[in-house]
Amino acid sequence: MIVKDIIEESTLTLAEAREILTAPRAMRERVKKKKNEGKEAAEEDEMRFERRKAVENTTKFAKLGAKESRALVNELLELEKTKEEIAVRIADLMPKSKSEVRAIYAKERFTLTEANIEKILDCVAKYE
Repeated sequence: MIVKDIIEESTLTLAEAREILTAPRAMRERVKKKKNEGKEAAEEDEMRFERRKAVENTTKFAKLGAKESRALVNELLELEKTKEEIAVRIADLMPKSKSEVRAIYAKERFTLTEANIEKILDCVAKYE
């Protein structure tokens, strides 16, 4: 598949990606119709395999629903020293200890105070 233009780019949680992958029934209908069209059938089968694997992985590892994970990300963004990428990572991993939060922030150029870590863990605990 060749991508010509990127229309929009955004960071998604695993739950949001699962919702997007499983939602469109019209796309599945088009795949069934194209299956009978020769060459394109092989490409569509390959796409179906990739999509199936993506759905399996997002279902296996997503710990919240799409709305809950986005609400958690928005709540985490209100805290200081939190970027969207880190908030999404926290929503996907749902850390339960201080060391897990420190591991998520390991690549950042700053360290979190104990109070900041506690705030993050409190936010995560609301959504478990």
